[in-house]
Amino acid sequence: MKASVIVFPGSNCDRDAAVALEAVSGIAPALVWHGDSEIPPSDLIVLPGGFSYGDYLRSGAMAAHSPVMREVVSRARAGTPVLGICNGFQILTEAGLLPGVMMRNATLKFICRDVHLRVERNDTAFTRHFTEGEVVRFAIANKDGSYYAKKATLDRLEGEGRVAFRYCDAAGKISDAANPNGSRRNIAGIYNESRTVLGLMPHPERLADPALSGTDGAKMFASLLETLH
Repeated sequence: MKASVIVFPGSNCDRDAAVALEAVSGIAPALVWHGDSEIPPSDLIVLPGGFSYGDYLRSGAMAAHSPVMREVVSRARAGTPVLGICNGFQILTEAGLLPGVMMRNATLKFICRDVHLRVERNDTAFTRHFTEGEVVRFAIANKDGSYYAKKATLDRLEGEGRVAFRYCDAAGKISDAANPNGSRRNIAGIYNESRTVLGLMPHPERLADPALSGTDGAKMFASLLETLH
């Protein structure tokens, strides 16, 4: 599986994503600078977490207009899988590849801790190594992590099976108490129409190795390898 990780000024999880990808595939991904206009042949493109351009204006708003994003959008629309993690999810919404917006956390505070997520479906390139309804533990680290969309958009996402993960408690119960940032309907991640683009606020790469105190995130990268190798 050949992967490319896009690096923006302010990215801080690009190397983490690259390490997780190389660990599962044995192939070091290309690190592509935001100012480049080309991306090498890739089975997967990753927009990593961080604070691109210092999160000025809106989180991801400036990064969405980087030169490399024209190629990311083109590849995504041609069917290349794209994974946007945290800031990457914000960039995907700003670039128009996913609906909705990411707003300030309901607490108005930066939140950095592990959370539980419920896997809503396991028949995509990103989730084959999970089971439907499985509760996993990922990490979050954001201040603008509250997913918002109009009711009609939320209903469409629900009806089309495009909600990927929801915040839940350890038993899988969806509740306000288990929602760390006020995301509508506890949404932690969504797909595009073809389910080839995934935007996800929690970080799978931060819990992808026993040394990091958990391996639930490794299942996502193993799923991608199985599908794309």
